[in-house]
Amino acid sequence: MITKLLVANRGEIARRVFATCRALGVATVAVHSDADADAPFVADADQAVRLPGNTPAETYLRIDAVLDAARRSGADAVHPGYGFLAENAEFAAAVTDAGLTWVGPSAKAIAAMGDKMAAKALLADAGVPMLPTWTDPAEVTAFPVLVKAAAGGGGRGMRIVRDAAGLAEAVAGARREAAAAFGDGTVFIERYVERGRHVEVQIFGDTHGTVVALGVRDCSIQRRHQKIVEEAPGVLPDDVRAELHEAAVAAGRAVDYVGAGTVEFLLAPDGQVHFLEMNTRLQVEHPVTELTTGLDLVRLQLLAAEGEPLPVATTPPADGHAIEVRLCAEEPAQGFRPATGTLHRFAIPGVAAEFGPARGLRLDSGVVDGSTVSVHYDSMLAKLVAWAPTRAEAARALAGALARAELHGVATNRDLLVRVLRSPEFAAMDVDTGFLDRHPEVFEPLLPAEQLPVAALAAALAGAAARRAAAPVLAGLPSGWRNVPSFPQVTSFSVGDGAEIEIHYRLDRTGGLAEWGRKGPFLTDPVVEGSPVNSELPQVELVTAAPGRVVLDVDGVRRAFRVHRVGSSVFVDGPDGAASLTELPRLPLPTAELAAGSLLAPLPGAVTRVHVEVGQRVAAGDLLLTLEAMKLEHPVLAPADGVVTELPVPAGGQVETGAVLAVVDPEEDPQ
Repeated sequence: MITKLLVANRGEIARRVFATCRALGVATVAVHSDADADAPFVADADQAVRLPGNTPAETYLRIDAVLDAARRSGADAVHPGYGFLAENAEFAAAVTDAGLTWVGPSAKAIAAMGDKMAAKALLADAGVPMLPTWTDPAEVTAFPVLVKAAAGGGGRGMRIVRDAAGLAEAVAGARREAAAAFGDGTVFIERYVERGRHVEVQIFGDTHGTVVALGVRDCSIQRRHQKIVEEAPGVLPDDVRAELHEAAVAAGRAVDYVGAGTVEFLLAPDGQVHFLEMNTRLQVEHPVTELTTGLDLVRLQLLAAEGEPLPVATTPPADGHAIEVRLCAEEPAQGFRPATGTLHRFAIPGVAAEFGPARGLRLDSGVVDGSTVSVHYDSMLAKLVAWAPTRAEAARALAGALARAELHGVATNRDLLVRVLRSPEFAAMDVDTGFLDRHPEVFEPLLPAEQLPVAALAAALAGAAARRAAAPVLAGLPSGWRNVPSFPQVTSFSVGDGAEIEIHYRLDRTGGLAEWGRKGPFLTDPVVEGSPVNSELPQVELVTAAPGRVVLDVDGVRRAFRVHRVGSSVFVDGPDGAASLTELPRLPLPTAELAAGSLLAPLPGAVTRVHVEVGQRVAAGDLLLTLEAMKLEHPVLAPADGVVTELPVPAGGQVETGAVLAVVDPEEDPQ
């Protein structure tokens, strides 16, 4: 029987495993990098062992370091979580060779399914339909194709290629990305199916020969080939569901599978099912299966590792519907560029449970208020899951909770997720893996641009209230009060990408809002009371203003705004969306002027390749260099036609946010 479990992972999956261990009375051990020393998962564990370094290769991918941590802490079992070493057969064998209990399938099963090509051959012999697949790029003659990492998943090391010209670069890039994420750069190529649905079957096996399907999940909505919305049960015809269950169980039995596994399929528009791969681990999206079956999959993993029989022998009926979203630190409108920084506030209303059963909202989070989002690891912050009797109710509840969440300090994909969940196409189950490509409207922020001035006004009024509350004398006087009213108060904010908005307001002798106006980020006209600029603004009355909460009557509708200030950063959460503002100093200090055409690093990372030379002529959209951060590659493209005049960072160089990566001098117009 397991008494002390080491989780060879980090973030929310480590916290998820620890939660079940606490319920079962199993002691826990965390391993952590230097960057994760103060992370919530470390605090959740009974013991923790440092893995010196920050990068995965230095820490979570080191088999010897993890086994040494188990020895030093006295752990008698190891759970791999997902990612990192979770599907590494060498690691599974090393754990068992060390006399420890491995919570997962055998090393033989991992190896059989980890070799994606061998797995395809094995299951093809069992009659499971397969997509055409190649290992040699020279043999590919039909397009489009998908380049995929042979080890691991999560969308890393994956590229769509639509013609022969782009194949070599896609294969090279996929190999680099896979090596960085999994320590193995092997890739293969398979035919890409347009408008296919990604569906998968959760299977479970025990040491007594039982392999059972626990239902189908739909994970079709993806970005960069990584799932961001998952649900169970998958909406499918009964015959297709039965076919998927049968094929998945056959896959598990073919390798004497023990523990939790997922068999993934592509469902083509014509209804044909194609095997994709088998993941020999717990999946990120396992909570939707837990909430619709009532089973704790981590508990079942521990029982199976101890040799106990499964408590279920057949597929349990689905109870209600569950939908999960992955909340990530990234900017969807900027090509899903990862975001880093300090998460000043992370609050989601209405959560019924964390890491466990919930009739309502469940939160599995790797972060809390004050957590640092670093450049070293995946961008996922948390998973929010909604259970309800019906799919429509679950989607509505999940979208509502996300829209009301306070997520301050780091850009997230929250607005995108809300728009997806509220879209008519999602409601109608008109989804596939290309959903985001066909629906650019979901990339729009929840807060419409025309409502930004009101949010900025709320920020300005909250700031004034905070200053008056902190005033050593005459704190009861309205902000900016004068015996003879003259000029209004002025507060300027930056709203991202260099845009600025300037709020003008004046309070009367009772503290009410006498007038207000603004200019920018879309107007350049001066603010003059009664001018056409201000006539476009809504009529606003101030109801109350406090440092953390402002209530305004906007065109006859009362609206409450929550305002959170951290230094010069101001976060405003209102009924129609959130705004992240930076209050600008009234008298800014002079700064060095950047050369025209400077391209700045959007986040810390390493320049992996430089594709151009100083003096080279480039066209708009040409690839200049590649930046690697958060285990993904990010291309840096020429913004316009011109000549490369500076390349200050060589390949292999590390950069911080805002560093100049290249300078492209725009060409003069030949006209």
